[in-house]
Amino acid sequence: MTTLLVRAGLLHTGSAELEGGWLLARDGLIAEVGSGVPPAADERLDLPNCIAMPGLVNAHDHMYQWATRGYVPDGSLFEWLRALYPIWSRIDAETVRAAARAAMAKLLLSGCTLSTDHHYVFPSGRQGIFETLVASASELGLRFHPCRGSMSLGESKGGLPPDDVVEDEDFILADTEEKINRLHDPGPGSMCRVAVAPCSPFSVTPQLMRDSAELARRHGVRLHTHLAETLDEERFCIEKFGRRPMELMEDLGWAGDDVWYAHGIHLTDREVGRVAETKTGIAHCPSSNMRLGAGACRVADLLRAGARVGLGVDGAASNEDANLAGEVHQALLLARVKGGPGALDARSAWRLATQGGAACLGRDDCGTLAPGKCADVAVYRVDDLGHAGMAHPLAGLALAPPPRAHAVVVNGRVVVRDGRLLTADEEEIGREIAVASARLAG
Repeated sequence: MTTLLVRAGLLHTGSAELEGGWLLARDGLIAEVGSGVPPAADERLDLPNCIAMPGLVNAHDHMYQWATRGYVPDGSLFEWLRALYPIWSRIDAETVRAAARAAMAKLLLSGCTLSTDHHYVFPSGRQGIFETLVASASELGLRFHPCRGSMSLGESKGGLPPDDVVEDEDFILADTEEKINRLHDPGPGSMCRVAVAPCSPFSVTPQLMRDSAELARRHGVRLHTHLAETLDEERFCIEKFGRRPMELMEDLGWAGDDVWYAHGIHLTDREVGRVAETKTGIAHCPSSNMRLGAGACRVADLLRAGARVGLGVDGAASNEDANLAGEVHQALLLARVKGGPGALDARSAWRLATQGGAACLGRDDCGTLAPGKCADVAVYRVDDLGHAGMAHPLAGLALAPPPRAHAVVVNGRVVVRDGRLLTADEEEIGREIAVASARLAG
């Protein structure tokens, strides 16, 4: 059995702060947590000028979008999508590999240890895209929840995407089931779990939503989709289906503790209550929502109601970054724009990025540092220029988000040390994504 000791000036477990705290990891799990004199270990990270906390959880992303950053910088969601659909129709496994490696590297360097990815663009005849995502996560050492997304409602049938980027629904369901059977690991400490994720109410049919929910529940996997992101989406659902987006989802069986929505911005008071009552999760994506001018998720109201709320970076084409610690900062400040300084405190903001995200993804073995949990740890310096001398270091890290983590541990393995990624070459990844982006741009 191999052991790793992580010792920091402050250990934030998710429920308590331990001065001079440490944790001992054994074979991917946390064996002990304490303070004072630590036990012996095969490998040590002694970081007295740092805060160690649970690894961050990214609850919503589209990693292929790293190849199309910077497009439509001033458009709404629907304008942005219409411009990008034709470009995305040219992606292949090579493009997705370059984009996923860039996205995953940036996430790991921000302190993220568990990420989902909602991939819904599968151009006809392009093989190996989903498998490439899973292989990239394994290569870089990221705990991963890939979502087999889908689009089936093309423009000719009243949907938003062009017909050449949608798939046949029978094929979608068969391929999704094949991915679950081959790649999903439901066991404790799993490094890969597959979710079922039709893209949105404006890009799939109600029948595919129903069938996808039935498929997911038959296999015991989770369900994910975009919901209530924009007023354009709300108008689309009312005009086409006679329902508000969340009412439509509930009619189709898309509510419950195995479901999490991305965004959840335009919710009524009643809908906020229903999210909490049904134990449905919400992945809040503050930077993307602000970039597209979509609005702000009612995080404070959802938390008061008892809802599960996590954080997501969303796709880099509507964010241009993937710093999950930066999303903690954005969530903290955005909540206060409407709700005042008491709307969200720093500890609660970090909880969104740890326990909240883990709850959205159905992981009771991640999100906190305690014996028996996965040994996933993010470590940040508090003696650097941005944080030295700051009162209340944990709050300081939220108010001044660190540009990168000092060390990151995933499954008991050190994947970032001294701010450097150990599992891949950053410069090589940068060159790869530059080539892939240029090729897509034509």
